[in-house]
Amino acid sequence: MAHIDVTDIQYFLSDGTALLGGVAFKVTAGSKTALIGPNGTGKTTLFKIIAGDLTADEGSINRTGTLGIMRQFVGQVRDESTVKDLLLSTAAPALAQAAAKVAEYEAKMLTSEDEKVHMRYAEAIIEWGDAGGYELETTWDKVCMAALGVGFDKAGDRLARTLSGGEQKRLVLEALFEGNDELLLLDEPDNYLDVPGKRWLEETMSRSNKTVLFISHDRELLNNAATRIVTLEPGHGGATAWVHGGAFGSYVDARKERNERFEELRKRWDEEHAKLKELVNMYKTKAAFRSDMANRYQAATTRLEKFLEAGPPQAIPLEQNVQMRLKGGRTAKRAIVAEKLELANLMKPFNTEIWFGDRVGILGSNGSGKSHFLRLLASGGTDPEREHLPVSDVVIEPVEHAGTVKLGARIRPGYFAQTHSRPDLFGRTLLEILHRGDEHRSGLPREAAAGALDGYGLAGQSEQKFDSLSGGQQARFQILLLQLSGATLLLLDEPTDNLDLHSGEALERAIDAFEGTVLAVTHDRWFARGFDRFLVFGSDGKVYESDTPVWDEARVQRDR
Repeated sequence: MAHIDVTDIQYFLSDGTALLGGVAFKVTAGSKTALIGPNGTGKTTLFKIIAGDLTADEGSINRTGTLGIMRQFVGQVRDESTVKDLLLSTAAPALAQAAAKVAEYEAKMLTSEDEKVHMRYAEAIIEWGDAGGYELETTWDKVCMAALGVGFDKAGDRLARTLSGGEQKRLVLEALFEGNDELLLLDEPDNYLDVPGKRWLEETMSRSNKTVLFISHDRELLNNAATRIVTLEPGHGGATAWVHGGAFGSYVDARKERNERFEELRKRWDEEHAKLKELVNMYKTKAAFRSDMANRYQAATTRLEKFLEAGPPQAIPLEQNVQMRLKGGRTAKRAIVAEKLELANLMKPFNTEIWFGDRVGILGSNGSGKSHFLRLLASGGTDPEREHLPVSDVVIEPVEHAGTVKLGARIRPGYFAQTHSRPDLFGRTLLEILHRGDEHRSGLPREAAAGALDGYGLAGQSEQKFDSLSGGQQARFQILLLQLSGATLLLLDEPTDNLDLHSGEALERAIDAFEGTVLAVTHDRWFARGFDRFLVFGSDGKVYESDTPVWDEARVQRDR
């Protein structure tokens, strides 16, 4: 069966900074191993090294079994690629090459009557069949039915960007688990999935005999699916790995006990170090006046040298100190009023009132209209007043709707984009963005900007461009911009998807302290516990309110 052996992997960034500082662990055959750790510690980089996309500076990767990969971009596809292209990203290289050849000559035939072109197209079709393409299409038909509710013949040519992020994820996951690969690398497979999708993933992983290494920050998924957990721990010489041989239920206590043990060992080491230094200094002083003390001085010096050569015990892992401080401000009592609001082709008309200070979770399956509702609010609602315009330059696509939704006085919407699609920030460093400001946000002096970044655990990325950050770092920076913008209404679209566990807890504390109204689309079962009420976008097109989270809404029923 398939396994992975990671041995002393070291990787340096282009500026010489050590990202991975000797990572070592094993993924045993048939195990479901979770890779976790703070954002920016190199989880995705390590995945790329294991997959062969990057080469480590030191160390080695040994693996057995055919490899299937879900890369981080799945769920964020916004280009002209099709569902077939997305499925091909999970196929073996030979099949992908054969498909590319078929597509090439198919396109040439549209503009050429050359007999050679037709012959080469026929040859490409034969190669596709010989490589197992038709058998694969049968599997894809099953996959498309499970993920999208229609067969491959109807879905294959559809643009992938017309699918929700969750539908893209489910499609690729279905293909990987239905495929023949024995070893799967899944980079944040739960992102964008609704709760029924996450439960399906948990059950599928548990039932599968494939070996799986996956990155996730979802506590429920970690607890229900992971059989062992590898933590990338940041250090001054790059990240190292600690392996917990059990599920997440025992992880927190095991990690706490381990760190306390390291702390105690370090304390004892420091005490012994101080005693040896004191002993050397005492004999040194005495040896200056008494020759019979020279041997004792030399022995004490040798003992100290050997002690230092052996080195201290393993250092206590560095902990991130993320301190999110969302401020807000007083607004009208009625923050949002919707009357006979209907999102075109998505939801039936509904009414709702959201009051100042409410924490409202927006729940429902993928494709039900939750993100559309949030975008409508983020753009100021129906016929927005100037004060209701977004507090950033984020581009918000218009949302077709009937009825009305109005924002109250002094409501300034701050929008967190699920896909982190912020072309207004691309190509600019974090320090530059904060220092220059924009028409919605005053610029900060460089020292104050550096301090703000430090509070969000981004001091080391101050000179990095926004688009070069990890998904979690981009998420934290977006939240920092909301803090600086003066937003009084937070509209958060899946804010915890890319946040590590520590950052997710920091966001929860910040929301608790925020003076204003919060609406969050979420499929994070842990995060949702902190909300007061819930708007549920049902599978039948109706929107209803609940005092407790509702996670069992099925796929939306509509023509596909």
